[in-house]
Amino acid sequence: MSTTVSSVIGAAPREAAPGAGAPGSGSAEYSSRNPARLDDVVARVELSGPEDVHAAAAAARAAQREWAQVPAPVRGRVVAELGRLVEANKESLARLVTREIGKPYAEALGEVQEIVDTCDFFLGEGRRLYGQTVPSEMPDKQLFTFRVPVGVAMVITAGNFPVAVPSWYLVPALLCGNAVVWKPAEYAAAAARAVAELAWRAGVPQGVLNLVYADGEATFAGLESALRDGLVDKVGFTGSSAVGSRVGELCGKYTQSPCLELGGKNPMVVAADADLDLAVEGALFSGWGTAGQRCTSLGNLIVHRDVHDEFVGRLDQALRAAVIGDPAGDVLYGPLLDQKFADGFESVLSTIADHHKVLGSSAVGRIGATAPRAGFQGDPEAGLFYHPVLLDGLRPDDHVFTQETFGPIVGVSTFDDLDEAIELGNAPGYGLSAAVYTSDPATAFRFRQGTGAGMVSVNNSTSGAEAHLPFGGNGRSGNGSRQSGIWVLDQFTRWQSLNWDFSGKLQKAQMDVATVEPDRGYRLPPELGGTS
Repeated sequence: MSTTVSSVIGAAPREAAPGAGAPGSGSAEYSSRNPARLDDVVARVELSGPEDVHAAAAAARAAQREWAQVPAPVRGRVVAELGRLVEANKESLARLVTREIGKPYAEALGEVQEIVDTCDFFLGEGRRLYGQTVPSEMPDKQLFTFRVPVGVAMVITAGNFPVAVPSWYLVPALLCGNAVVWKPAEYAAAAARAVAELAWRAGVPQGVLNLVYADGEATFAGLESALRDGLVDKVGFTGSSAVGSRVGELCGKYTQSPCLELGGKNPMVVAADADLDLAVEGALFSGWGTAGQRCTSLGNLIVHRDVHDEFVGRLDQALRAAVIGDPAGDVLYGPLLDQKFADGFESVLSTIADHHKVLGSSAVGRIGATAPRAGFQGDPEAGLFYHPVLLDGLRPDDHVFTQETFGPIVGVSTFDDLDEAIELGNAPGYGLSAAVYTSDPATAFRFRQGTGAGMVSVNNSTSGAEAHLPFGGNGRSGNGSRQSGIWVLDQFTRWQSLNWDFSGKLQKAQMDVATVEPDRGYRLPPELGGTS
């Protein structure tokens, strides 16, 4: 069964604009397909053009002021109700995520739980949007600070985490009194509509949360016109580093500071004293879980020379034994998200060179009759299923070493000392997540000091966010903004100061300030310990 979805702007759906379809198709409709069964169309998506992106920003602008007047604790109750509704629909929403993007059901359940956790955290923040009372340098004058909403937020999200990551933006943005225009990935359109429906039924007015389906170029053009007309005050973007750079450049043109959560080339260092079984388990989950399609997926394994052969042998064995296939079952991973990602992964595979030792499976490329995978669950011909790849002998100038690959492939390099490992980890220029496996606290802390990653794990995988911990990266992984926890409040509020003078006269700062006249030439006499 498939559904048809279209943009919801204000209180009503919008018809798709002519010629606003998938790139190069000339059609206004995009088919969101189940990547595990390509003949299963999950949603027919009526795509909007730039004018609808602009209209959504205008609708949000019109609704935002009234929403901001709702007391923050009441907005917190709306967030609480969203959490309860998501909880009540957890299995249904997880099944939809599995069907639409091919994420294993167990992981999809965890993703839905992340929405619940985010709501549980932020419902209390409605009572804790604290400002400060600040002492003045002058008498009979008091200073205050307040958090105020930024206004209208344009949120553009990827589809690899189609419900959890959007909640990191939507929940705090709405709690803080902002109105939102949400542009989800086309290939995750049905999951996005489901989340929006739950938010509206939790008490979020439709004009306060607007849902727009559009392709990338239409979104970019609509965002530019909305920024030019002063309709958008904050942009949140999760996606590739290349597109994030374009979004950052556009926002800078209009003096906006976006929240950019971009790609990663996340290193995992395996020290000589590491628990190798634990390190293999962590590498397997973070490198190939979700078919390597997380921004926090393991990219480069950096293994101490003394344990390299043992570790790689164990990992190769574990990867060959891992079950791949139907995401409704108990599998390490299912299909790639969409045909465009399969095409991108094929391009990555073409960079495998003669100096690489290819491990991890019986073949390379798409799983099928001519390239079978032992233990595969389901019908490999029905979907976008690919063999896992473990590349040993990685060099710092290899494409797989320097670039985010967004697929089930991980490379291995070796190191002799920790400084070399840190340098290799930082070399690609990303800075999202990094991990180190060691039994030595000094190694763990020195790694933390040296890595450029915004998030560091010790004896754990590169993947795994919690709702009350800051999430975000540096360098090619982002602009230093953070999501989740109290830190995201700085993205969706601005500080406003108030000075209140009740002296009955004009007191001029830095001029009408009482002064202290110390005797700086005084020295202690000998009887009090001074020198003569």
